[in-house]
Amino acid sequence: MEKYCDQSLKGGADHAKQVHPSSVVTAPWVRMKCQFGCVGYGRGYCCPPDTPTPMETRAVLDSYQRAVLFHIKVPHMPEKEKHYRRFFRMLTDLEGEMFKDGFYKAFVMLAGPCRLCKTCGKLEQKPCNFRDRTRPSMEGCGIDVYQTARNNGFFIKTLSKREETNNEYCLMLVD
Repeated sequence: MEKYCDQSLKGGADHAKQVHPSSVVTAPWVRMKCQFGCVGYGRGYCCPPDTPTPMETRAVLDSYQRAVLFHIKVPHMPEKEKHYRRFFRMLTDLEGEMFKDGFYKAFVMLAGPCRLCKTCGKLEQKPCNFRDRTRPSMEGCGIDVYQTARNNGFFIKTLSKREETNNEYCLMLVD
């Protein structure tokens, strides 16, 4: 796992740590925050209700023995979205590399809404343009990102101002 953690650090992650999937917390309230607090709910293939439920996510997590938690600090800046897209591309590339290296169950969960298209094809009943790149977010699958980060020794807090630096987390399921 060290090889992949090192690659992610070179690719923009601030931290990468091997964790046990049992340290990842799922909860029904997380999905409710998407449904009743996010304007993106139901507007993309990578958002609820098109993502696994917290219960389904727990079952998936329980079928793995290893995972890697990635942390990235994203400052408030004009090119913030470009920064996210570059980082997420690196992680999906890393997932592909891990698969080729024999980790056939490798699967990455990203952070926040999909940022690949300005408007998701779902809204026009069209298929996804980037099936090879789209991945659901941890929170969209019912993962309590705050508690999961804290369980693994990372810092995270809610933002009180839009201008603050985001501490974002992504999870690679490995095995």
